[in-house]
Parts: sequence; structure tokens; C-alpha cells
Amino acid sequence: MKFADRLLPFFVVGVLVLGLGTIAVRWIWPEPAAGDSVRMPALSTVAVRGQDAFNAVCAECHGANAAGTVKGPPLVHDIYNPGHHNDDAFFRAAKQGVPQHHWPFGNMPAQPKVTDEQLAAIVGYVRELQEANGIFYRPHTM
Repeated sequence: MKFADRLLPFFVVGVLVLGLGTIAVRWIWPEPAAGDSVRMPALSTVAVRGQDAFNAVCAECHGANAAGTVKGPPLVHDIYNPGHHNDDAFFRAAKQGVPQHHWPFGNMPAQPKVTDEQLAAIVGYVRELQEANGIFYRPHTM
């Protein structure tokens, strides 16, 4: 048996593993959605203020309508449902920053210029977007 014939099974297994790995990565870390793929509700007065603050401070990384970009994850995603990331988690993230954990985007820096009032409005905006897109409280279990 030739050396090349003995390598063929390893080559086939390697290709299969790489293919399945690519599929798994795309499933776990999907491409960020376009901002227009997020269903936009009629926003409350607080959420309109939150949208303005979000667009000024957060949208560069988290995208139009919180749909994500290559720089930051979508916040209109079930992983950010209130049972997994409550409102306080958003406040802590903005105040203290966040080390990379759910997504491959790197660390989120603190946003010290954002006021508590702006943060409350931003969270209201994100929660209204989430609800309009079928994301509701689900208890987090590990």
C-alpha cells in the first residue's frame, strides 16, 4: 500500500472535521444581521430617547437597530433576553466594560460618558426591540 493511499482516510476525516467545525462556528456565532432585518416597533417616549443615545454611543459596534456589526454582537438576540442578561448587566457593561465571553468580538470598553438616565433609556430601547422581535424573559439555566 502506497504512503499516499494510507493518508487518504486522514485527509477525508480532516476535511469533514473542518467542514463541520465551520458549520458549528456559524451556528454559534452567526453573521451579524442587517439593521433592517430587525422588526421596529412603535417606540415609547423613553425608548425614542434611548434610540437617540444608542445611535450616538452604541451603534458603531452594536449596529443599526442593535442588529450587530463586525465590531460587536447583536443585542436583538436571545442570549440577551432579560433572564440571561438582566437590565443591571447592561448597566454594568456600560459602566465597567465586559471581557469577551459570548462572541468573538473582543472586550467591550467601558462607556464612562453615558449617564444613568441615558443608560436606562438605552435599555428600554433594546428591550422594546427585543420584544418586537420575539425575545422575552426566559430563565437562564446552565
